[in-house]
Amino acid sequence: MIVTLTGQNYYLLKRRVDELVDKFVAEHGELALQKIDAEEAEPAAILEAVQSLPFLASRKLVVVRGLGANKAASGQIEQIISSAGDSTDLILYEPSVDKRTAYFKVLKTQTQLEEFHDLDAHSLARWLVEEAKTQGGEIGLADANYLVERVGANQQQLANELAKLITYEPKITRANIDLLSEKTPQSKVFDLLDAAFAGNKARALELYGEQRAQKVEPQAIMAMIAWQLELIALSMYGKGKDANQIAKDAGLNPYPIIKAQRLAAKMDQPKLKAMVKQALKLDVQSKTTPLDLDEALKTYIVTL
Repeated sequence: MIVTLTGQNYYLLKRRVDELVDKFVAEHGELALQKIDAEEAEPAAILEAVQSLPFLASRKLVVVRGLGANKAASGQIEQIISSAGDSTDLILYEPSVDKRTAYFKVLKTQTQLEEFHDLDAHSLARWLVEEAKTQGGEIGLADANYLVERVGANQQQLANELAKLITYEPKITRANIDLLSEKTPQSKVFDLLDAAFAGNKARALELYGEQRAQKVEPQAIMAMIAWQLELIALSMYGKGKDANQIAKDAGLNPYPIIKAQRLAAKMDQPKLKAMVKQALKLDVQSKTTPLDLDEALKTYIVTL
């Protein structure tokens, strides 16, 4: 077996590599497993690991992480693959790999390539429902969607929250989600902009105050607002495309695009350009003058 594991979904990637490793170790033992962090390893050391015979076992498994980041070693990928003997299994663990390279083309044609992509919000909600069942818990689809919106689209974070909720009470309710989970700053900035666009200045400033109370610095809020504006622009200029296609074109997760599309529907292009221009002005002033960014951001928010 020579397999490449890659993709942006680190949760599914780790689960898959753990699954393969655990299955192998259960059959052949720990001594038959060798792990290599290839980013700084010498090509010769990697070749030796792949070529050497198993020790006190009928097979061996070599797990090589980050080979693509090692230019000297990745240049010998075909030799590394061909050097794996009949008694050696090889896992190439590549969370981030440039698909334009000759290295990736070799992985695609000469190994069993498995890609793990980020799930969109709806897929994550469905996954939460099924995952809860496997852990002896229960969550309805509506509450699963609520948990995704509250916590964000990071599958590892959602897995952690799900385990915590099931431990507290197997049947998950919205009340328990509110009790045991924290709404992400990113989600709250979406809410902040949503309130501002709706003319609810009091709510927008309240949400800003909550961010500051959680010790989120004005510079971080400014950065999040800038990122939201970028997503809104992608949504506005991507009319005719669904969130999944926009996200794919931009190399993003579909979840924030879905929320940005809702905000984009509330404004026109001149308004968006004015908001971006003013945000840029604030950012420059905060770095070049003794501007009170905290007060400047409050003014920016109420003028949206």
